[in-house]
Amino acid sequence: MVRVAVWLLDQDDQVHVALAEIELCCELMIAASATTEERLSAERIDEVLDVFPRVPAQGTRRSAGAGR
Repeated sequence: MVRVAVWLLDQDDQVHVALAEIELCCELMIAASATTEERLSAERIDEVLDVFPRVPAQGTRRSAGAGR
């Protein structure tokens, strides 16, 4: 979705968006090189990118026994 929005920005804004994307990729590469695991977990990626996973809206998650 960001890529679609970039076309609506002027050239200076596109440069800032591109630089921000490069910075995020660099942060992920640094974190990946510092880990002892084969891959970064989703939680670690969220932590590196300083984002939080979406919480499902209340009532959208079914319990294990629902619908039986």
